[in-house]
Amino acid sequence: MSTLLKNAVIIDASSPYHLQKKDILITNGKLEEIEDSIASKENYNVIALENLHVSCGWFDTSVSLGEPGFEERENIKNGLQVAAKSGFTSIAVNANTNPVIDSKSDVEYLINKAQHSATKLYPIAALTQGSKGIEMAELYDMQQSGAIAFGDYNKPIENDNLMKVALLYAQNFDGLVLSFPKNNAIAGEGIANEGINSTKLGLKGAPALAEHIQIARDLFLLEYTGGKLHIPTISTAKSVALIKEAKKKGLQVTCSVAAHHLVLTDDELHGFDSNFKTNPPLRTKDDLKALQIGVKEGVIDIITSDHNPIDIEDKKVEFSQALDGVIGLESAFSAINSVLNISDYIAAITSKPKEIFGIENHTIKENNLADITLFHPSKEIIFTKDAILSTSKNSPFIEKKLKGYVYGIFANNQLILK
Repeated sequence: MSTLLKNAVIIDASSPYHLQKKDILITNGKLEEIEDSIASKENYNVIALENLHVSCGWFDTSVSLGEPGFEERENIKNGLQVAAKSGFTSIAVNANTNPVIDSKSDVEYLINKAQHSATKLYPIAALTQGSKGIEMAELYDMQQSGAIAFGDYNKPIENDNLMKVALLYAQNFDGLVLSFPKNNAIAGEGIANEGINSTKLGLKGAPALAEHIQIARDLFLLEYTGGKLHIPTISTAKSVALIKEAKKKGLQVTCSVAAHHLVLTDDELHGFDSNFKTNPPLRTKDDLKALQIGVKEGVIDIITSDHNPIDIEDKKVEFSQALDGVIGLESAFSAINSVLNISDYIAAITSKPKEIFGIENHTIKENNLADITLFHPSKEIIFTKDAILSTSKNSPFIEKKLKGYVYGIFANNQLILK
């Protein structure tokens, strides 16, 4: 059966149809015809949706799915369905499972579990064995099995020499190394951004300096070793400035920001709601503004949901005892779209992350593979618990007013709609 999308505005700067309203006919998983008007036939599945927009399929570079080991938080099957209905045709899955994804067989397990799904799963394997930061994992073997990058999720590499060796070694096979931007010695036991709010609330503060020192160290190492470095989920104005300067020097460094750091600040902590306990912590309004500008200027390459499901037993407890992390797949688009113009960020969820992580981006033009996201960019919504499709419900956006609604995706010859 062919699928006919009616009156779809195409958002794809690399497409000859960019910003044009077209009918799109998809047959056997390919974009067969793109015209002003296409007549429907009896065997067509016609999709006519309010203010329909389509773009190249979105790619999320930081998703945690729990399985194996934490299936009570989320499993691969449901997680991929959540991603699809949230607009993502591909996701990079973190290694923070039990056991940690640190071997060839672990990588193959993830890929095999995701076969035939509409949303494609790409593993990010652990950089070190067990993500313990002591011995480097078998990076080359894992890349050969399908790992697209290497990083210990939300854990900094404290050993300077280990980080140096990883950057050197990964160059042998053009590997991408991730380094979480946090110096544990400086951050200490901090659970909130060190500042006015942490002081008022009596919460142990984690200074932004902990992020800056780690980024500065990694940039010095990168300048010495060469190679490719990706710094995930930066959260401060100074971090943007450090990376901007490194890019001017010609270093191969990229970075991402989590959607919640573009929208929320540490002012949210006054209710001691653990759904706002994140890593890195929510920062200040000045940081938020700098991050938004960083996206607009292209200093920040990628926006991620940093989706991290946490079960209620580990989240609905005293703030200081709750685990860090929020779910974000379902709310990512509407949150970003509430504070930025689509032209300012669309590349940061489509072409840029795919280029950095070595994934093909399928331009919207005839005879290309259909890998697209369907959405309504101007619909205002109240994000409720009913909108959460994940097994875990630890969202910081519950009852927040957001803008934009995701209809679904067409990918891997499958149409998935909410």
